[in-house]
Amino acid sequence: MPGPSRDLVERLYGTPPDRFVAARDAAVAEARRAGDPATAREIAKLRRPTVAAWLVNLLAVRRPELVAGLVELAEALRSAQRDLRGPKLRELSAQRRAVVAALVAEARTLAAGTEGAPPAGRLPLAEVEATLNAALADTQVAAQVRAGRLLRAASYAGFGEVPRPQLRLVTGGAGEPSGGGEPAGRPARGGPAERGGRTRETGRTARAGETARAAGAGEAARAAKDRAADQAARGRAAERAERARAAERAERARAAERAERAERAKQRRALERELARARTDQERAEAELGGATAAERDAADALAATEAELAEVERRRAAAEQEVSRRKLARRAAERAVTTARRHTGEVEGAWETLLAEEGTAGTGDDTAH
Repeated sequence: MPGPSRDLVERLYGTPPDRFVAARDAAVAEARRAGDPATAREIAKLRRPTVAAWLVNLLAVRRPELVAGLVELAEALRSAQRDLRGPKLRELSAQRRAVVAALVAEARTLAAGTEGAPPAGRLPLAEVEATLNAALADTQVAAQVRAGRLLRAASYAGFGEVPRPQLRLVTGGAGEPSGGGEPAGRPARGGPAERGGRTRETGRTARAGETARAAGAGEAARAAKDRAADQAARGRAAERAERARAAERAERARAAERAERAERAKQRRALERELARARTDQERAEAELGGATAAERDAADALAATEAELAEVERRRAAAEQEVSRRKLARRAAERAVTTARRHTGEVEGAWETLLAEEGTAGTGDDTAH
């Protein structure tokens, strides 16, 4: 048959009651998105547990071995009750109190480690204890507790040790009269002396019988009293032994508590030292951060100034490049002018030399003519 998985049910019943409905509705929506409406309907039927039932469910889900031990102890208690074994029953009852107290303490620890759990002061630990005691006495409650699906706390008013049997002193009835007397209503025979002798003999016989009966009754009473005293002594010895064991357990508990307090104090001192070191490191890191921030700011200012200087240099460089270009153009123009002038000068020099040559030739001819 379709239905929610065991893991899902355990997760839901391990959720604090204040968050149960939201978690269940989310599981219903997830089942519907997965195309499983039957499972969604089964999940929707799950009901929110009370806080006490939730704590017991936590024990069943996260500490199943402890709950299994509780169930085994319940069976041993029922067996001792059926057999009317007083000392064994007292021993198991002391063990019951210790086991229930340990389970309640474990429930408190589990709740402290669960997100969204009620604060420790609001945990109904008395209801948890009553439910565990009910599981010890009622097999149906034990089955619900072990399944981890309890919806509300349970209680059992009839649980307890089998009462000690009431001792009763039983004594026998009066003994039958001894022989020597005449039957009642039978006329006495003989004269007055004979009748008086028989009367005295009958009285002595009756007194002897009464003395024997009294002695037997006293012996029975003393035997019964001795048995009662012996049983009472055994009961007192068992109670003293139980008180001694309880005192020993209490002393062990106090020693464990002292050790736990010492360990917590040690951890607290270690944490205080670690906190002091952490704060010192934090102050040092914050101081370094402040210095680094100031250095970064100074570097940023220097970069901005350098970038401004660089921009000015770039501007001057661009102007200088323009000036170089302009001067280069002027040089090239001058070079062209020089070339032109040189060519013209060469041409003039050639013409002048030609003229001189022509004039020299003409002078030589004139001299020849004279």
